[in-house]
Amino acid sequence: MSKATFILISISYYIFSVTIIIIVLSLIKNHYKKKYQNELNELERNKNLIISASILSELNKVETLINNDELKTTYDNWQERFKKIKDEEVPQITDKLIEIEDLFHEQKYKKLDEKISKIELEIYNVKTHANFLLNEIKELTQSEEKNREIVTKLKTKYREILTKYNKNKVDYKEVSSPLELQFENVDKLFSAFEIAMENSSFTEIGKIVKALDDTIGNLEIIVDEAPTIIILGKNLIPKKMKDIEAIEKKLTKDGYLLDYLNISYNIKESNKKISDIFAKLNVLNVEDSIFELRTMLNYFDSLYNDFDKEKISRKLFEELSRTLGVRITKLLKTAKGLVKSINELRYSYDLTNEDVTIITNINKEIESAQKDYDIIINSYRSKAFAYSKLARELEHLNVQVSKTEEKLDISLRTLGSLKEDELRAREQLDEIKAILKQAKEKINSYNLPVIPKNYYIELSEANDAIKEMIKELEKQPISIKILNTRVDTARDLVLKLFNTTNEIVKTAYMAEMAIVYGNRYRPVNKEIDFGLTKAENLFFKGNFKSSLENAITSINVVEPGIYKRLIESYGK
Repeated sequence: MSKATFILISISYYIFSVTIIIIVLSLIKNHYKKKYQNELNELERNKNLIISASILSELNKVETLINNDELKTTYDNWQERFKKIKDEEVPQITDKLIEIEDLFHEQKYKKLDEKISKIELEIYNVKTHANFLLNEIKELTQSEEKNREIVTKLKTKYREILTKYNKNKVDYKEVSSPLELQFENVDKLFSAFEIAMENSSFTEIGKIVKALDDTIGNLEIIVDEAPTIIILGKNLIPKKMKDIEAIEKKLTKDGYLLDYLNISYNIKESNKKISDIFAKLNVLNVEDSIFELRTMLNYFDSLYNDFDKEKISRKLFEELSRTLGVRITKLLKTAKGLVKSINELRYSYDLTNEDVTIITNINKEIESAQKDYDIIINSYRSKAFAYSKLARELEHLNVQVSKTEEKLDISLRTLGSLKEDELRAREQLDEIKAILKQAKEKINSYNLPVIPKNYYIELSEANDAIKEMIKELEKQPISIKILNTRVDTARDLVLKLFNTTNEIVKTAYMAEMAIVYGNRYRPVNKEIDFGLTKAENLFFKGNFKSSLENAITSINVVEPGIYKRLIESYGK
């Protein structure tokens, strides 16, 4: 590429770039111009909307209504405020809009933004003043229709209230005078409303309508709630109080202590409260009255439950006081006897310190229960507490005594089992000795050529176990745990000896019977003769089991089943 060509291309790129920049700047400028133009147009439109035809129209309506100085003064004030908006505040906005247009044409956009923000706020403020003025005027021009509609509804409600009152006049006897006086006041307010409407006394009309609304609303509440208040305050609650007083008097005479219920004080306070409620009712104030009366009624109803509770508590107390007193006396006697014999028990049996402590603590618990019981009974005799409290205290004490009684039973069973175990051990010693004697007599009743060694070994073991058992029984104190072990060991060894003796005797008898029975086959069978000779030799050596086996094996050659017959023969 030649230098001239390169320069030409560079110039072309430069021109193209400048053109693009100019176009972009032009577009940005047009965008801002269009944006600010739209904002200026919107400001102008909002300014023109400040003074609406509605204000003039409503002011003209007011002018036709003027018939007194008060309304004339109000009208002049509104005219003055409208004139100020129209002739002062709006022209000031117009001047500022012209100033903004000049800045727009001069393209001073930075200052323009600041000015637009300020004038937007001014237009908003002036428009708010204008709207507020329009609403004030409309409130007067539309008040006749609006107030007439409200009063019409109030008249309908009032007629309903009056009809309800007239139909049930007898229910409002206590409050008829103030109610009828208030009805007269409402009638006067309706008349005052009509006069005020004729005279266009709009300020007065608003006050009258509010007074009507408040008065009729209060009358509705009074007419709804007064019968209930009268029935509760003059009929139901006084009857309840009279009945409660009669029951309290009778129960007190019967020995019930009811001071804790504060019945006299509460009746006195209730009468004061009822008087206050009816004093308020006479000035047509029923605020919280029904709630307070229902609270009183619920309180007096609850007293019936309290009376029933006292009656039940008295029965419970009388039953518990008898049974519990007897129980504690018996337990105390048992516990004291146990404590007295504790040293003897410790000497006789191997009791631990813990066992002794448990018995001592049980005795203390029963003594404490006796003291508590005496305090409760003394409180009853001195009439210090109501039956409900006394019965509750006895119930708590009964639970404690039951727990202590359970501990005492466990201790008695434990100590009783020690004595029983000792007696049982002594009885079993006699039984064990008897079994040992039987074993010896049985072994001696048969003229056995030789007694096996295992018999003597087991006999020695049994004798030793019996000696250990006797030693343990002669100890002071006795350890029942060790004693029971000695008893079990001696019994097991003696029974083992007894079974061994039976087995030896049985085997020897059967072996002897087998040899005698088999002798008939000796001449005819040499094998039988040989076997029986071997059996005889084993028998005289004391090996009765092997002797029996050899004899049976030999005889089975000629007479199978011989063992079974020998068993049957032994059983007979």
